[in-house]
Amino acid sequence: MVVMSPSGDIARQQADLIVVSTLLMLLIIVPVMFLTLFFAWHYRQSNKRAKYDPKWHHSTALEVVIWSAPLAIIIVLGAITWISTHKLDPYRPLDRIDAQRLVTEDTKTMTVEVVALDWKWLFFYPEYGIATVNELAAPVDVPISFKITSSSVMNAFYVPALSGMIYAMPGMQTRLHAVMNVPGDYEGLSANYSGGGFSQMRFKFRGLTQADFDTWVTQVKRVGTTLNRDSYMKLEKPSIKEPVRYYASVDSGLYDSILNLCATPGTMCMNQMMHIDKMGGGGLESEKNRERLDYDTRRAPLRGLDVFYPPLTPEADGIQDDAVTGSASEASAVTDDRSAMTASEASQAAVGHVMPNGTVMDGSVPAKNSTQGVSFARTNDISNP
Repeated sequence: MVVMSPSGDIARQQADLIVVSTLLMLLIIVPVMFLTLFFAWHYRQSNKRAKYDPKWHHSTALEVVIWSAPLAIIIVLGAITWISTHKLDPYRPLDRIDAQRLVTEDTKTMTVEVVALDWKWLFFYPEYGIATVNELAAPVDVPISFKITSSSVMNAFYVPALSGMIYAMPGMQTRLHAVMNVPGDYEGLSANYSGGGFSQMRFKFRGLTQADFDTWVTQVKRVGTTLNRDSYMKLEKPSIKEPVRYYASVDSGLYDSILNLCATPGTMCMNQMMHIDKMGGGGLESEKNRERLDYDTRRAPLRGLDVFYPPLTPEADGIQDDAVTGSASEASAVTDDRSAMTASEASQAAVGHVMPNGTVMDGSVPAKNSTQGVSFARTNDISNP
């Protein structure tokens, strides 16, 4: 089992924590299970030598043992949990390479930016100006600082031999610090269900010596292509069993654009939007951009903004042909009905007739005013019918 025999220091400490916690809990579980079986056997009906004392109900010594032993174990488990939770916090920079070597000011570190795509992994190496798909490499005994995000749904980045898992979420950045101590090829995967290609969302983690890692970087730069916004938009499309890809150069700021949900050309970045909101807001254009981030405008309209309506047809609106293309006198009658309504009544009729996404509700106004209600909704002007 990789989890119990890892090759990274953080994963090793987590494995030790599992072992210690399990042993402490067994100190309670094993005696309880043993005594349960022993009492059932010893006090069986056929055992005439077992002492039966129906009036016995209390023993101070027994109560002390029964309560103090589990309480002491729980206190120890609580202390271990508190210490390890802070010591193994994924956001906390490493203070050691392994049990014998500490991290000093001269210790070399590296940064890897991780993006979870559907259904593949994209890795940026900002210090080397390269990127890879479904292959992650790092030199052994070098602390790694991971910056992790997602382009679509939530995922979980997990290399069992390296460290624990951590979520990858769109519009957010999580952090993970880890180090690999033993050279070799290890499996990485998504540990959070994310759709149809989830089971194939795996990658290779390569722990290399410093010399081998330098050779690997040189190879990526030699055979790789360019990762710009256009090639990224193609890569972002859902795919299963994506082959390993190398990129010798990367557009500046691409990872930050993915993180801030603005890799698509013409989209305002989330951090820019938050800055505008902090300064008091950016008006209607800012509101439209926020709505575009929240809603898929290919399938639904922006609420109260770029209102989308289906074609005006009798079939779509439930209106009879003569109500739409009726005679001039009928049209005049409808006009008279409109003018007879007050502005407040017209507003109530229109608001009641238009859903928040801009679609028309059938049956929300009387039948003879159905054309009128549609007209108000479609002109999006309820103040001047």
